[in-house]
Amino acid sequence: MITKLTHTCIYVLDQQRAYDFYVNKLGFLVHTDAPMGEGVRWLTVTPPEQPELEITLYLVSEGPMFDKETAETMRVLVSKGTFGAAVFTCKDLLATYEELTAKGVVFKKKPTKEFYGFEALFVDDSGNWFSLAQLERQ
Repeated sequence: MITKLTHTCIYVLDQQRAYDFYVNKLGFLVHTDAPMGEGVRWLTVTPPEQPELEITLYLVSEGPMFDKETAETMRVLVSKGTFGAAVFTCKDLLATYEELTAKGVVFKKKPTKEFYGFEALFVDDSGNWFSLAQLERQ
């Protein structure tokens, strides 16, 4: 029986830029940063209050995962914002929105009340988009 999810993957176009975005802008913690050869790293980050979930910032490149044509297609799709990668939550959406905006995070949707809570949408440096939600009003 499956008991839990420990790792998930976000495809990125540049691992150093992704490191800067997730660590310095979003405030995630680096769990693992290990070279894998040919300029690729095994790079995982965790949300500060969820250290048991590692998010792999996986470089889209030709190699064991993608052949050349697939890597090129994936880079185009990621950069176009094709993938909605996840829902992140916070305790105070307005304060978090202001903090992240000041750090240069680009929002596609300002904080808006929805039937499930309070939500904004932002994009990372590769083009992936995320929901940032406050699920219960404080």
